Amino acid sequence: MQETPTVVRTIPEPERFRSRSYLDVLADMPSTESCRISPAAMRSMHDSAARHYPLEACGLLLGRVNPLGWGIDEAREVANLNTERAADRFMLDPQGYQAVDRELAGSDREIIGIYHSHPDCPARPSPTDLAAAWEGFAYIIVSTCEGKPADTRCWALNVTGERFAAVHIDIEADSAGAQP
Repeated sequence: MQETPTVVRTIPEPERFRSRSYLDVLADMPSTESCRISPAAMRSMHDSAARHYPLEACGLLLGRVNPLGWGIDEAREVANLNTERAADRFMLDPQGYQAVDRELAGSDREIIGIYHSHPDCPARPSPTDLAAAWEGFAYIIVSTCEGKPADTRCWALNVTGERFAAVHIDIEADSAGAQP
């Protein structure tokens, strides 16, 4: 497994990301769990974020949860139903969620998280993200700048469920050993 590549683009940080309400959603300590992502899932999230730029893209993370964290083998795009504030908010289509959930029924895979993009903003969760978060889910945020993925981070609720803890990402090497 390989670690997330270093960010090379400058990511804008709007003033709201430095506000107390945004800083208060972040836990002091990172998660002890990790997130393993297949190259195909990473490419899918990055493609989705780039395609929808300058609006937020969103989707589901599919795979398995184990005692060490999340194993994501697929990212499935789902429609963002937020039409009024799609540049800085997403509302995952519940019918899309239910369709994927039904498709996975009886398999050894499940919906284990959600991804979304932050156009021209850091890959850090917002108070809105925290208000909608579910315990046990991985939350991946793709920072997209000038239409290109600039940073990808994973988050999960901390043990108290009151804040997001950073989750270490490992990207699996594909069969040729290349990174996404």
